[in-house]
Amino acid sequence: MIRTIVLHAAVIAGLFLLEPVLSDYHHGNLARIMVLATYAVGYNMLFGYTGLLSLGHAMFFAAGMYGCAMLIRLAEWSVGPAFLAGVLCALVAGIIVGTLALRTIGVGFMIVTLMFAEAAYLVILYYNEFTRGDEGFTIPQAVRSIAGIDLSDTTNRYFAALLLFAIALIACAAIVQARTGRVLVAIRENEDRVRMLGFDPFRYKLFALVISATMAGAAGAAYAVLFGYAGATFASVQYSIFPLLWVLLGGPGTTLGPLLGTVLMFYLVDYASGTIMPGLAALVETQFGIEAPGLASAYLLLVGVTLVLLVLFAPKGLLGTVRARMIPWLP
Repeated sequence: MIRTIVLHAAVIAGLFLLEPVLSDYHHGNLARIMVLATYAVGYNMLFGYTGLLSLGHAMFFAAGMYGCAMLIRLAEWSVGPAFLAGVLCALVAGIIVGTLALRTIGVGFMIVTLMFAEAAYLVILYYNEFTRGDEGFTIPQAVRSIAGIDLSDTTNRYFAALLLFAIALIACAAIVQARTGRVLVAIRENEDRVRMLGFDPFRYKLFALVISATMAGAAGAAYAVLFGYAGATFASVQYSIFPLLWVLLGGPGTTLGPLLGTVLMFYLVDYASGTIMPGLAALVETQFGIEAPGLASAYLLLVGVTLVLLVLFAPKGLLGTVRARMIPWLP
């Protein structure tokens, strides 16, 4: 228990101490990563600890984003109340979707969550007059402040993202260490046995989904405020797949896996699209005289190969594998 607390505190302190030494490029990237890692922490509560694979989490991320951003844009709310309203929108969406989707199991749950998310995405596109659809809309820098703190400032944005991630990480760790977390893990391993022991799996799974949706909504609202943009892309199916990949890469059922997975996947995509694949295309053209313009943009090929290797050699994710082979106390 003490080691777990020290580890989490060290990670948060490390992120805090990194702020003044990061270059402008990595400073902005890490702020974005911490917001997205908050989203992944929420997803991990449902998938990693409870064993429920959702393909519709982009709906909760978008609910928080649009719930916050549209109130700022259309109703001229200040950031604080708008952020809370966005989180509340995601929480309510989690209750509604969970109550209906949890009546199914396995593949059925995946399909139902995907259907809800696609319906939400189409609603955003249909009401283009208000949401601006795929084009999206920006939030003016002048209104992106809370309690006199300018959240468009890079330093303030970084620490706001860190605060959000720290709250999500601590909440996740507290739930996992409590009896509720142990019941969630038991449901993941054997739901029938949990039911035989007198627990109500539906109630615990609904709790996990609502917590997961709330964290996703908080990440979506924070993304809109800190980076000043909301768009339908964040409600598309790829933003339901991303947190799954982040969690799989870092380690499902580990508290720090979502952060590690988000960092690695973010920079893998960044360097693959900006450096590795264009460099490979240039090398092919130079050495073999073959023009391969499509190779330069095929960065997802490298991402796919990485994930295949991960599934083959580290099916529990990076931290999950470390925990299984070297550090059994790793949370």
